Amino acid sequence: MVGFMASGKSSVSRALFRRCGWPRIDADDEIVSRAGKPIADIFRDSGEDAFRELERSVVSDICGERGRIIAAGGGSFIDDENRQTMLDGGTVFYLSASPETIHRRVTRGNPNAPARPLLGAGNSLERIKELLTQRRPAYSQAHHAVETDGLTPDQVAEAILKICGPNLAQQ
Repeated sequence: MVGFMASGKSSVSRALFRRCGWPRIDADDEIVSRAGKPIADIFRDSGEDAFRELERSVVSDICGERGRIIAAGGGSFIDDENRQTMLDGGTVFYLSASPETIHRRVTRGNPNAPARPLLGAGNSLERIKELLTQRRPAYSQAHHAVETDGLTPDQVAEAILKICGPNLAQQ
């Protein structure tokens, strides 16, 4: 699954795991594990380029086998190499959400919520809109898109399973 930050990738991957039992991998968790520090610290200490390089390595490693539920990082699908690796490695679902929904999820209704590295202080709605506009052309290349606005992770998982149909094990 790909999509912007707070589109539901991690939550939906957990819901899919509960339904089909496939191994579940969260790329951001794998990056944190390999780096030994939170993503915000990677950005702060090493910069976005170093983060993206580590992300490329993780995507290459985790997309090599079918039969896995993978929640990719919000920006990973923007990278041409990552995008091709994912598209070649399995069925890619783009989880979309409106900028307002993303902003609400990121801030959890708290204007003092910790800043996301790419959004800066205040987790700006305008910055979310700007990044979504830049990323939509890449996200549109996913095999399928599922709108997450107003849906629970379980409802999104059900929508994905309906698209996959009875041949889920072959996806």
